[in-house]
Amino acid sequence: MRLPTFSSTAFITSLLLATISGAAEPGFDLSPEQPGRERAQPNAQAIAAIPDDFAFAEAGTLTIATNPGGPPLSTYATDTQTVIGADPDIALLLADSLGLELKLVPTAWADWPLALQSGKVDAVISNVGVTEERKEKYDFSTYRQGLHGFFVHQDSPVQSIAEPADIAGLSIVVGIGTNQERILNEWNRLNAEAGLARAELQYFDDEATKLLALRAHRADVMVQPHAQLVFIAQRDGDFRKVGTLSAGWPERSDVAVTTRKDSGLAEALTIAINGLIESGAYGRTLERWHIAEEALEESRVNPPGLPAY
Repeated sequence: MRLPTFSSTAFITSLLLATISGAAEPGFDLSPEQPGRERAQPNAQAIAAIPDDFAFAEAGTLTIATNPGGPPLSTYATDTQTVIGADPDIALLLADSLGLELKLVPTAWADWPLALQSGKVDAVISNVGVTEERKEKYDFSTYRQGLHGFFVHQDSPVQSIAEPADIAGLSIVVGIGTNQERILNEWNRLNAEAGLARAELQYFDDEATKLLALRAHRADVMVQPHAQLVFIAQRDGDFRKVGTLSAGWPERSDVAVTTRKDSGLAEALTIAINGLIESGAYGRTLERWHIAEEALEESRVNPPGLPAY
């Protein structure tokens, strides 16, 4: 799972609008300085769990790959150079917890497996979902739930979407070939079996057209990764959330720090994440980026992953 990359024009516009709103709550701070960023103290238990033979990409440094695909998870600040967001903040907290400096390596989504396997980076924090297939090659330390969001225009009569029956007869904007489309097609199948109207799925090429469809009432609902829609709603001010669902529906979906298989680093990172959960730094970080709904109660090493569909 990953967030689609913003077009250059839309991305810069998003940064400018979010920065204006970010001067005070409830907007986003996309400045390179990040004065509200959490820090953590070294976690002795996590440090002790690092294998003696683990070779970091750079001595004394935790090198993390992240894909700056868009706010609030990982993006470029208003200086267009500094990588910021919820994922970089988690990376910083983990480096602090392991007593290391942090080095972020901006990495295209398609390139993170090679960067990890080659040893160029020690771990990947880039909205990577845990799947059974990926577990054959990588180890995982969970740090967030994978959620999709249902958002509507402010004046929409739709108030809640929590189950298949709630989408009956609606027109829904969704990306073609996405996990969200898979889920909606299954919900349509269940509704057809129950004698309910199918939802009409609409496909558009770019974000601006999708949002225009909702504003012009040519569509009722938009479904995309939850975090991205949270940012859009805060930025634009005329959309609201009416529901969420697991990105792996009907299964639970976890997002995790990804490390090389059997490298031993996953255990140390999991201990560190649980320490951050206990201290409150984890929760405050997700709250700062308005994705507290995606918080986990506990980090786990290699939990059950999503099956292949």
